[in-house]
Amino acid sequence: MKNQTTKRSSFSGKIGFVLSAAGASVGLGNIWRFPYLAAKYGGGIFLLIYIILALTFGYTMIMAETSLGRMTKKSPVGAFASFGNSRWSSLGGWINAIIPVLIVPYYSVIGGWVLKYLVEYVRGHAQTVAEDGYFSAFISDGFSTEICFVIFSVITLAIIYAGVRNGIERVSKFMMPILVVLSVIIAIYSVTRPGALAGVKYFLVPNISNFSWMTVVAAMGQMFYSLSIAMGILITFGSYMKKETSIEESTKNVEIFDTAIAIMAGLMIIPAVFAFSGGDPDTLQAGPALMFITIPKVFASMGFGTFAGVMFFLLVLFAALTSSIALTESAVSTFEDELGWSRKKSTVLCGVIMIALGSLSSLGYGPLANVKIIGMQFLDFFDFLTNSVMMPIAAIATCLFVSRVVGVKRIEEEVTYGGGTFKRRKVFLFMIQYLCPIFAGIILLSSVANAFGWISM
Repeated sequence: MKNQTTKRSSFSGKIGFVLSAAGASVGLGNIWRFPYLAAKYGGGIFLLIYIILALTFGYTMIMAETSLGRMTKKSPVGAFASFGNSRWSSLGGWINAIIPVLIVPYYSVIGGWVLKYLVEYVRGHAQTVAEDGYFSAFISDGFSTEICFVIFSVITLAIIYAGVRNGIERVSKFMMPILVVLSVIIAIYSVTRPGALAGVKYFLVPNISNFSWMTVVAAMGQMFYSLSIAMGILITFGSYMKKETSIEESTKNVEIFDTAIAIMAGLMIIPAVFAFSGGDPDTLQAGPALMFITIPKVFASMGFGTFAGVMFFLLVLFAALTSSIALTESAVSTFEDELGWSRKKSTVLCGVIMIALGSLSSLGYGPLANVKIIGMQFLDFFDFLTNSVMMPIAAIATCLFVSRVVGVKRIEEEVTYGGGTFKRRKVFLFMIQYLCPIFAGIILLSSVANAFGWISM
């Protein structure tokens, strides 16, 4: 096996890491999942709780995973194995490695849907995509969805094939600033629509009467999507981080970037849908259908709807690509480390897995519609398995591994290496040892109970 410590690729510096990690974090979870969860679970009070959790739970997990990666210079399996064989090292390493392999195929299917909508808006078909039944007809057409999925996957794999600096970092440095500019433009356009201010107030002003325990559970669950924690990405990206780069400063920038984009997504979608629906928050609770059914109807009702649609789906495509790149890179890095393969060979293997598993999700609403696992279509099942079951388990394993096997002292030494700061040290120590495992356990139990109908979320 090749010597990963001496030959390992790296980011050029802090900006390369921050933009790449932020790109991993800013994805479909921010653009459509965050707004509909915020609308469903109390608007401003959900936003407040999410921010508090991101600054505590999220911060702790980012610091722990990034430190593990930089300390060991390995992808998840190797990083955990570096500290000996224990149940937490075996569980934590492999589950962090497997999660991206299972997520990126179905994520790329949704990315293909986004690509399809962008093309339709560019062609001037804003009214067509807003018609009743358009989305369901599209996803039930196995050929069309498969073509879009394969194109999206090939774009992702081509960037990964190019390497860490020439591929991931270069694309992130290009896409992320554009993503920010587009989100600001669309948010300004949205909040200036007639009747939109009611949506702005609902989203930004906390109302304690809208609080429920499920607000907290939903906000915790959203963090896994938004911050890319417990899926191996930050361990992998940490392994590419140079020793002189401050982990805490980089983490702070990723937090700010991610939260700002989530807020922008809320301002893009909630006010516009509020204005479109005459102030009915139930319209926002359409879940995944919000982005492909409700939003096109909103754009169709606007002046400059085609322009808004092009800008919005270009933004979503960039967000989807940066996240799929990060997920794929984590999987490729594991193949390189554990199999001793070259980047090219590892990328090809990852591509084969993506196409095979992704095709199940792509065809699952069409030719394979009658094939279900525990009552779920393939895409829904893979989403449930990874996000509701595996990621909380990965978070618990990581917390226990850091606190009981690695030791928080070694994490502290890595964070403060070369004079680095650790201003939120007390928060980190308390969260990693006590609250983070408990919170992750709550998410796991609540999500599974909801999936089997034992509780309603």
